[in-house]
Amino acid sequence: MAVNWKKRSNLQSFLTHTTPMVPAYPLPKTCLRDLNWQLILRGKMEYFSLGDLWDQYREWSVYGVGVPIILDNCQRIVQYYVPYLSAIQIYTNKSLAPHRIFLEESERESSSDDSESEKLSRSSDAVSEDSILDQDSSWSTREILGQLYLQYIEYGSPYGRIPLMDKVNELAQNYPGLTSFKSVDISPASWMSVAWYPIYQIPNCRHVKDLSACFLTYHTISASFQDNNVPEDMMDSFHITESNARKQKRWGNCISLFPFGLATYKLQGGLWRNPETSDDEMINSLYSAAYSWLKQLGVDHHDFDFFTTH
Repeated sequence: MAVNWKKRSNLQSFLTHTTPMVPAYPLPKTCLRDLNWQLILRGKMEYFSLGDLWDQYREWSVYGVGVPIILDNCQRIVQYYVPYLSAIQIYTNKSLAPHRIFLEESERESSSDDSESEKLSRSSDAVSEDSILDQDSSWSTREILGQLYLQYIEYGSPYGRIPLMDKVNELAQNYPGLTSFKSVDISPASWMSVAWYPIYQIPNCRHVKDLSACFLTYHTISASFQDNNVPEDMMDSFHITESNARKQKRWGNCISLFPFGLATYKLQGGLWRNPETSDDEMINSLYSAAYSWLKQLGVDHHDFDFFTTH
């Protein structure tokens, strides 16, 4: 099926090709009585495994993911991006055994001038239970968040980071649930952010400055939000990528973790936006969602601050 490029943008192409799709499994009837109330209200009777989620990034972490792009002269190229784990918080449901709260930070040289003690203090403040909800909320913080199992926030320079899959394997040595949990095991407050940096394009077009754009995507990793909505004007292009078609043929039913938030860096000129689409509205909406999410959780996300101020 051919893509109607006139109504598609390079930004949409990026989001389409970097959104992970994972196989969905039906919940056994024996598990329904233990299903958390958020899933029951939303009619969720499926789940995915975090192991399957990380598998989507395995090849991308080695070779990069190709994003088809149309230049201003109508030349078509493929730009490759490598994913890096920028931040992640996993909160477990109350049904799981409680875990000690661990604060994980990058062991690499920090690009910040803050002292190590200041960073740990800031990370500790970031997960304060009192920061998630307003005082007049009728829901308790513990009921919403669950128990914090893992927090990781990257502070290192992009040039010193290891690809996402390598970082996940590294963290999983101390936090095995990172690869073994199911989406129904973790609370709706669980999320991750992926930083995407360009590495090369085919054919080579180094003279095009707009191709240096970097992206920061935010994804929920709880079953409560497994139906992340794809914008209406992206539906066709989202489902017809060769990668998505292969996954749907292989698994039959799958879940797309379309980003709920987005921040950009060096997104200049008109290369990435198509005025015939809702790109500008979508960028503003996704950025606002990311900002609100971090504010509600009280998280000081280093990459988000950098993308916002540069």
